Amino acid sequence: MFQKILIANRGEIALRIHRACQEMGIRTVAVHSTADATAMHVRLADESVCIGPPAARDSYLNVAAILSAATITGAEAIHPGYGFLSENARFAEMVEAHGLAFIGPTSAHIRMMGDKIAAKAAMRSLGVPLVPGSDGALNTLEEARAIAAEIKYPVLIKAAAGGGGRGMKVALDESEIEEAWRVARTESKAAFGDDSVYLEKYLDRPRHIELQVMADTHGNVVHFGERDCSLQRRHQKLLEEAGSPALNATERDALGATVTAGLRKLGYRGAGTLEFLYQDEQFAFIEMNTRLQVEHPVTEMICGIDLVKEQIRVAAGLPLGYGQGDIRFTGHAIECRITAEDPETFAPSPGKVTQYHAPGGLGVRVDSALYAGYTVPPHYDSLVAKLIVHAPNRAEAIGRLRRALSEMVVAGIKTTLPLHQRIVEDPEFQAGDYTIHWLERFVARVPEL
Repeated sequence: MFQKILIANRGEIALRIHRACQEMGIRTVAVHSTADATAMHVRLADESVCIGPPAARDSYLNVAAILSAATITGAEAIHPGYGFLSENARFAEMVEAHGLAFIGPTSAHIRMMGDKIAAKAAMRSLGVPLVPGSDGALNTLEEARAIAAEIKYPVLIKAAAGGGGRGMKVALDESEIEEAWRVARTESKAAFGDDSVYLEKYLDRPRHIELQVMADTHGNVVHFGERDCSLQRRHQKLLEEAGSPALNATERDALGATVTAGLRKLGYRGAGTLEFLYQDEQFAFIEMNTRLQVEHPVTEMICGIDLVKEQIRVAAGLPLGYGQGDIRFTGHAIECRITAEDPETFAPSPGKVTQYHAPGGLGVRVDSALYAGYTVPPHYDSLVAKLIVHAPNRAEAIGRLRRALSEMVVAGIKTTLPLHQRIVEDPEFQAGDYTIHWLERFVARVPEL
C-alpha cells in the first residue's frame, strides 16, 4: 500500500480524498494555488506545496509543477479527483512515466472514453445499447441530413470531444439542421480545438441514469447500482438520487450485468461511470466518465462502500475484496449540490463566508471545504458543498433533506440553497416524476427564490 499520496485537486474533493487517506494511514500532500493558501485541504494535509498563481492553467493544470511537487515530497501516487487533469490521458501517462501510480484508469481507456465517437464504438462492440445515430464523425452537412432523415427528427449534433453541454445543438426539423451543424462545429472548435461532430436521435423526455462501476487488475468488475441525475440546468447536474425513482431491481441488474461483462472484456481498471438516457423502458449509452463523480456519495450511502478507498486499493494492485453478490443496496440517498451562485440568476457569487453551519443528525452528510472566514475565490468552479441524506426509503429521505436544508447556513455569499428548498417542496419532484428537461421548466416558472 502507498505511504504518501499527492492530491492534484482542490476544494471539497481534495478534502474528501484526504479523509480517505487518513483513515487508511496514508500521508497526504496538498497542492494549491496562491488563491487557495488558506483552503481547508491545505490546512489539514500532512504537507502542502504551492504550485502557482490563481489561474487554473498556471496551477491545477500545471503538469510540470504537480509532478515536481510529487517528486520533492516523495509521493508514490497521484489522485486527480474530478475535473482539472482527472481525464487527461497525457497526464496519466506522464505520472506513470515518472514512476508514480496514477489513481485512475489506464491512459488508453481515458483516451478512448474521452473521444465520444470512439467510446460509442467500443460500447457498441460490447453489446451496450446506444442512442440511434451516426456510427462516427460526420464529414459533411449532406451526411448529417441523410442520417437525420433516416432516424427522424428531432436530432442532436454533438461535439466528439465535448462535455458540459458545449458543442451540442438540437435540430427540431430539416430547416434547422444546417444551423445546428454550423454552431455545434464552431463551439466544438472553440472549446476543444476539434470541430468533429456526430449526430444522434434527440429524446424528448428521457431521464439521465448512470451506473457506477469499479474494476481491479485481477479481472474483477462490479457495479454499485444506478444514480438518477436528471435534475440538470444547462446540462449541469444540481441534484442526484440513488437509486432512481424510475427503475426497478430487474432493470438495474440487467444493465449492470451487460456493463460489467463488457468492461471485463475491455480490461478496464479503476472507477468509472457509464451514463445513459432512459426513455420508454430503454437505455441508451451516451458517455463514460473515467474518474470519480461529484455525486459518488449517494452511491456510498446506499452501498456502505468507500469508493475513494477502493480507487486507492485498486491503484495499489490489490483485488476487490468482494463480488457482485456481496453488494447490498439499502435505503435511498439524495445529494444537493450547493454552489456559490445567485439562486435566481445563477451568476457566480464568490466572497467571504461570514457564517457557516453544517446540518447533522442521523443519515446526514456534508462534503464541503467551507468554514467561517474562508473566502470563496472567483477563479474556479462554484461548487462549495454537497448535502447528502440517506433514509430507509425515498419519502423519508425527502423529509430528512427538507429538514437538513432548513438547518444549513452559508452567509456572506449567495448560494443555491433556496433553490433546493423549492425543489423538495414540488409535488412532481416528490412523486419522482421528472426528466432531464424538468428543472429548466421549474426554474422558469419560479419568479423569485
